[in-house]
Amino acid sequence: MPGQSGSAEMSPRKVKASFLTIVPSPYQRDLFGALAAREDIELQVFYMEAASPDSPWPEKGLRSFEKLLPGFWVPFGGARWHFNWNLPDFSVSDFVVLSSITSWTGQRLMRHALRRHKWLFWGERLRRQPAGWRDWSQRKLTSPLARATGIVGIGCEAENDYIARFPGVRHFCIPYHCDLSAFLAIPRRERAANPPTFLFCGQMIRRKGVDLLLTAFSRILAQGHTARLMLVGREGELREFLNPLPSTVRACVQYEGFQPPERLPDCFARADIFVMPSRHDGWGVVVNQALGAGLPVITSDAVGAGLDLVEENVNGLCFPAGDVEKLERCMVRLTSSPELARSYGEASRRKALAITPEAGAEKWERVFQTLSLNSG
Repeated sequence: MPGQSGSAEMSPRKVKASFLTIVPSPYQRDLFGALAAREDIELQVFYMEAASPDSPWPEKGLRSFEKLLPGFWVPFGGARWHFNWNLPDFSVSDFVVLSSITSWTGQRLMRHALRRHKWLFWGERLRRQPAGWRDWSQRKLTSPLARATGIVGIGCEAENDYIARFPGVRHFCIPYHCDLSAFLAIPRRERAANPPTFLFCGQMIRRKGVDLLLTAFSRILAQGHTARLMLVGREGELREFLNPLPSTVRACVQYEGFQPPERLPDCFARADIFVMPSRHDGWGVVVNQALGAGLPVITSDAVGAGLDLVEENVNGLCFPAGDVEKLERCMVRLTSSPELARSYGEASRRKALAITPEAGAEKWERVFQTLSLNSG
């Protein structure tokens, strides 16, 4: 009615955001679910493939805002090079977020289709390549990022790395946020007189430092400490790593194989100390899970999640990547002091409360609002 048009406030316009990512991983889908639940974001998510051969997660039906793009992939330089077609019309999106540079799909969008659109790259820290064709290839593939509206690094090290590579772009830091409710529900046990169980979860490969972990574990047993080691993940090079070890050491190693996400809380519940000894890990969601499970964490300084989520002498210990002696010392310290391990575990669980999917969705909304205001 006349005279009353100003009495009601207009609802704020929703931000229309489209994400294009590789595969429907359980951990990204936790975040996407939280984003879709927000009233201020209209979300679309597009996947380049249905499942990853590296991580055979159980298939779950896609939600209304998710879509699988037709296409295929071929191996290329140790990565999977994706080719997709029937790409969506991104002109209706306020922001398009890409998380792949090693794909024809991502390169086509960054170099051509999205040149007049606002698009962001969302990624883990890049692995430093030795001089040669690998370094040249990485620089060529990442060169379009210099034209991005923004770059969202998964963790502080990723953000700093992208700032150094692309100083003229707006930069943000959003670590992985995933649903930890099943891990937070784990009742922590007192170690009592039982020997501690170390846990590693991931692929049994050299890059993950599993060979270093087995060497350090063998050394602490040789010193007279009692402990167990539980390994969870794809077998990879495990047999090669185990063969040189004495039978007495192998008898203390329990290999659980690959476990689907819903079985992981049970594995973490049977552990006392989590170890992530990678030579390189862009992030490492298992560190999030270790915090939720209330475990003290030993991590190398090459693990992105460790640098963001593990505070030295508060909820864990950090050692230089590749240094087996320093890793051994960290393991001995927590083996010898159950009270210290318990204190670190309690601190881990407190930290886990800040890395929920809802908290991650809130950070993404702030990124969109910041870029909207700057462009306005």
